[in-house]
Amino acid sequence: MSRGSDTKADTADKPSAGTGDARAGTGRVPAGATDGGPTGTSGGVPMRTTHADPTRTTDAVPTGTTDPVGAMFAADTASRGLGMELLASGDGAARVRMTVTAAMLNGHGTAHGGFLFTLADTAFACACNSRGPVTVAAGADVDFVAPAFEGDVLVAVARERVRYGRSGLYDVRIERDGHVVVEFRGRSRALRADTEGADKDGADREGVETRA
Repeated sequence: MSRGSDTKADTADKPSAGTGDARAGTGRVPAGATDGGPTGTSGGVPMRTTHADPTRTTDAVPTGTTDPVGAMFAADTASRGLGMELLASGDGAARVRMTVTAAMLNGHGTAHGGFLFTLADTAFACACNSRGPVTVAAGADVDFVAPAFEGDVLVAVARERVRYGRSGLYDVRIERDGHVVVEFRGRSRALRADTEGADKDGADREGVETRA
């Protein structure tokens, strides 16, 4: 889901998941496998697990949840429509899982970079909104490290690096069975209470996109 109005991709001199050699990837994870990461943490950052069984393929967010990230994700038809599952979130961190489907492949038979960016962007959104204030993307950079293939189970782990004023920096790593596929850095902006209502063009009074 797109939340940045000036999102850019820097893929120079790096194998692109959208156009790279399909032979460059490492082993793939069978569909339904878990990410193998520590439960409830992301690099030492505690997170709320959204359900007891992370291998579930049904909705991971309980209906009527009061958790700000859970409520946001429950309303996110774009990410949920791609089969993403919110595994955990809290204290500036989040984990989101997605399985690559045939509909996500490009002409080289690998996962289109746009879908990989969307997975990272969704994890970024969950992490930067985990403390409650409505927060949106001001921009992002992405590096496609290795290609992904149909059936791969990808897990995006987002982690807050720093917050300053209403701005923040977040790093997201997408992995497949412990191997890095994408590195992503997002720049966030928390909205003031008087600017949470978006104009018809989707921008607040400071020009930051408000669609989360």
